[in-house]
Amino acid sequence: MSQAKSLYVCPAEHAGWLSTPVRRLITDPKRILRGLVGPGDTAVDLGCGPGFFTLPLAEMVGEGGSVIAVDLQTAMLDKVRSRAERKGLAARIRLHRCAADSLGLDGERAHFALAFWMVHEVPDAARFLGEARDVLRDGGRLLLVEPRGHVGAEAFERTVGLAATAGLRPLARPRVAFSRAVLLQRP
Repeated sequence: MSQAKSLYVCPAEHAGWLSTPVRRLITDPKRILRGLVGPGDTAVDLGCGPGFFTLPLAEMVGEGGSVIAVDLQTAMLDKVRSRAERKGLAARIRLHRCAADSLGLDGERAHFALAFWMVHEVPDAARFLGEARDVLRDGGRLLLVEPRGHVGAEAFERTVGLAATAGLRPLARPRVAFSRAVLLQRP
């Protein structure tokens, strides 16, 4: 069953608060991602925004790895590009503008994907989760994290159920500040 809803996306004009030092103290990307990606991996940052997780992912995959930064908004991807160039990480990051109703990542195969505080913004979570599964190689993992303030426990469990229906198996429930999280795997 699809859970279609109207599209709301955090506007690029609000991107500044998505990359503050205070946020880094509360939701440290390297702590959250530790053990999930490594050198040489391919990672996908779904709904990357200004790159709060994209840049740490690029550091973690190293020179032999790559990160696909996916966002609906060109302005967000421009922010990722600018930040990546300043940090010398641009060669590891491929920017990809998706459509409102599709990731458009056909043929990509990643070791890891991240959907941080964004699934509640997609118009069709079932379709999104199916496409996220398709991006993963066999054994690949998806960390799905939603904000407690926007997504209640019941709604989050419905999303986890949609992920299972899409063919993603829950592995763990990591703790992430102010969030509900599940680590999923494509068998």
